[in-house]
Amino acid sequence: MFSGLWEMQSQNRSESHREKIKELKTAFFTQELNLDKQKAQKFWPIYNEYESELHELRKREHRDLPNLECISEDEAEEMLKEYVIIERQDYVLKEKLFKDLKEIMSSQEIIKLHKLEDEFHKKLIKEYRSRKDRENQE
Repeated sequence: MFSGLWEMQSQNRSESHREKIKELKTAFFTQELNLDKQKAQKFWPIYNEYESELHELRKREHRDLPNLECISEDEAEEMLKEYVIIERQDYVLKEKLFKDLKEIMSSQEIIKLHKLEDEFHKKLIKEYRSRKDRENQE
């Protein structure tokens, strides 16, 4: 009973955390890309669809990772094949994003978006590490 409750609380915290990150990302990209209201209304549905599909790919990539010492060579081979399939789908997804965004943004703005994604990720990791360090010091 308690483990189920713990999982629900953990899942709720995780959802809340994901929503907070999404809000920060939205504000960061909107500001850094100088998205006016009209452009933002076109940009965010395209980008959110991409993020959603990318999230599903990542879930597939990381689901049920077994203890590597316990899998057979055949199972490892199947995992490698699945990873290659996921990487191809990731490429196709990114290609579609760029194509869709070219209808509303310049190539330079899309390159800037790509750089901003990396920058946001780095800031997120830095903040996470900083919080962990503060928690460990307490």
